[in-house]
Amino acid sequence: MNQYISLVILLVVVVAFWISRKGLGTAGGVKISPSDAKRRLESEKGIILLDVRTKDEYLEKHIPKSTLIPVDVLSSEANKKLPDKNTEIFVYCRSGSRSAIAAKVLTKMGYTHIYNLGGIVRWPYETVSGNK
Repeated sequence: MNQYISLVILLVVVVAFWISRKGLGTAGGVKISPSDAKRRLESEKGIILLDVRTKDEYLEKHIPKSTLIPVDVLSSEANKKLPDKNTEIFVYCRSGSRSAIAAKVLTKMGYTHIYNLGGIVRWPYETVSGNK
């Protein structure tokens, strides 16, 4: 009986580790706070900041250096605009709903390091408007 319990515990630990490495920690990707995202964007190279709102929303206000791929065309555009499936991607939208959907879509497409930043409404740092 003790061997059975030990085996189950080991299996749970292995699965939890695998899920955390694949970026599937929550239904909409691993959550990342605005402060952690900002710190990592400033200190690490190669992270993609992905805005999944509409073009009009993006032009009105977006986080600097973000890439726009609206969630409704993500499955058809991601492979072209995000060719490396191992790149870390921070996904955001307006309030967090579309970013969770986008994180699921990207994960199903084989992207391995997806972080759900949630909504730009929670972003207390600099934003820009237009095509900057």
